[in-house]
Amino acid sequence: MPNDFTLRPYAPSDCPALAALFYDTVHTVAAADYTPAQLDAWADGRPDLAAWDASFRAHRTLVAVEGRTIVGFADLAAEQGYLDRLYVHKDRQRRGVASALCAELEAACPAPRITTHASRTARPFFERRGYRVLRAQTVVRHGVTLENFVMEKWLPPR
Repeated sequence: MPNDFTLRPYAPSDCPALAALFYDTVHTVAAADYTPAQLDAWADGRPDLAAWDASFRAHRTLVAVEGRTIVGFADLAAEQGYLDRLYVHKDRQRRGVASALCAELEAACPAPRITTHASRTARPFFERRGYRVLRAQTVVRHGVTLENFVMEKWLPPR
């Protein structure tokens, strides 16, 4: 199937749609790997949109769009080489959206390596892209523990 989406830079008007996509994706795609309480702690449906917008503006943030519909997004704290968020719409999984977002951010990263904190759900995707697990970690959100993985990928010299 050809890619029916394009990537573009983030615009502040995207923030509410990205927050909704984040919530829906966490509560559907990650549901097989986390309990309902963990999903609610991870994505409670009440994000601080001003903080999200400030974070997206401070990072290199890309949005994947199909027609006029946002189907994914990712952001990179470029100088630190930290891939902060990567989410794809629940109905657009396995269509190359996450791979395209990652490839674009990896190519633009000025740091020698990229790190991320990957969920159980996302870990296999990152491993297929050449990331390796540095360690499992437990994080606490709203009093609920969740497991994720600190992962890294060394980038080819530029």
